[in-house]
This record gives sequence, C-alpha cells and structure tokens, in this order.
Amino acid sequence: MSGRDLDRAPGAAIDAFLETARRVAAPAGDAPRLIFALDATMSRQPSWDLACGVQAGMFEATARLGGLAVQLVYFRGLDECRASRFVADARALTGLMRGVACRGGRTQIGRVLRHARNEAGRGPVKALVLVGDAIEESLDDLCAVAGELGLLGLPAFCFHEGPDPAVAQGFAEVARLSGGAAARFDFSAPGVLAALLRAAAIYASRGLDGLRLAAHEDAAARRLLAGMTGG
Repeated sequence: MSGRDLDRAPGAAIDAFLETARRVAAPAGDAPRLIFALDATMSRQPSWDLACGVQAGMFEATARLGGLAVQLVYFRGLDECRASRFVADARALTGLMRGVACRGGRTQIGRVLRHARNEAGRGPVKALVLVGDAIEESLDDLCAVAGELGLLGLPAFCFHEGPDPAVAQGFAEVARLSGGAAARFDFSAPGVLAALLRAAAIYASRGLDGLRLAAHEDAAARRLLAGMTGG
C-alpha cells in the first residue's frame, strides 16, 4: 500500500484516496520533503476546498529551485489519520485531496506531530505545514512533541483559520517550540493561504536564506521569517 495508514481502524470511505495514492509515482531525485497536514473534520470543508485550489503554489514557488516533494496527511472522524506517499507535482497532490471528504470528529494534531517526528527519523523533512481551525487536545502534550520537532530541526508552520484567540495561542506555541511560525487566514481571502503555503515551500527548498531573499518582496515570507527569528 502506497498511502500509509496512520489509523487503527481503516474504513472503506477513503478507498478513492488510497487508490489514487497507489497510482502516484514516487518523486525522483532528492527534492526537499515537506509534510502538508490538514484538519478534515466537518467544520473544515470550505477551507479544505480552498486548500485544494491553492496548494499548487507550493510547487510553483520551488520549481526553479529544484522542486519539492509533498506528503499529504489528514485527520477526520473519531480516529482516522492517514498519510500519502511523497509526491512531486501539484496534480498528483490535488488528486489525493479530492479523494477525501471532510467528516465530523475531534482534532488529532498530536498524531500529526508524532507522525512528522517519525517521518523525520526515516529521512530528512524540511518543514511541516499544519492547517486547521481548532485544538481539542492537551496543549501541554502537543508542546512536548513540538519541542522534539525543534530538536530535530523540523519547523512547524501552523496556519489557523478564524479569530479564536485560544486556537491562535496554541498554534503559535506549537510553532515556536518547533522553530517554525504561525499565521491566521480566512477562507474568504484565498490569497492569504496561498501566499503562506508558497513561503513555507520556499523555506523547505532553500532554508532561512531563501526565505530572507523572498521576504524582500513577499509579505507572507516576511511574516514567517519574523515568526522564526523573533524579528
């Protein structure tokens, strides 16, 4: 099976996702790897659709820099969390995302963070992007794993939808402890999320130097750079 199952109880509802994952060829070469993790609980449907539409920018931003390999991770329902293989083009990732429908449930951010930690143990991962709108788990537990990501040099870029100050604070703390950055977006303004994803992809491809260079002309890059460096 090409799409890795992070779930303890696999279900037939995501057969389309797994079938698409099986058909996607593994990326060639040594493209930098980025994990793209999304909350697919029911409240997220509008933003999931938005993410499907704007994620291509991650690939476009790095095409001239040698490319990018992205792994899709999502959680939904009561106990479902899955990861695809790493893919190297926007169409493949869009195909994976369109095979997933949002479903009611609680957040499973801890499983995403642990998965990223474990994936980094199998090979270099340059960045984790987490997109969501809620935290329903122990923040202390999440922060403990985020600190492990920081020790591994794997920053989490945490992009939250909506104005909830508790969620903003939680995402910011996870980002800080991992060495990443947090930012807010609204699905009614798709350009914001698109720009944040591009900036995260540039970091994954070229590190802080690349992000600093992009920050001269890109507000999203400046935002992430400031979050990572305290500037």
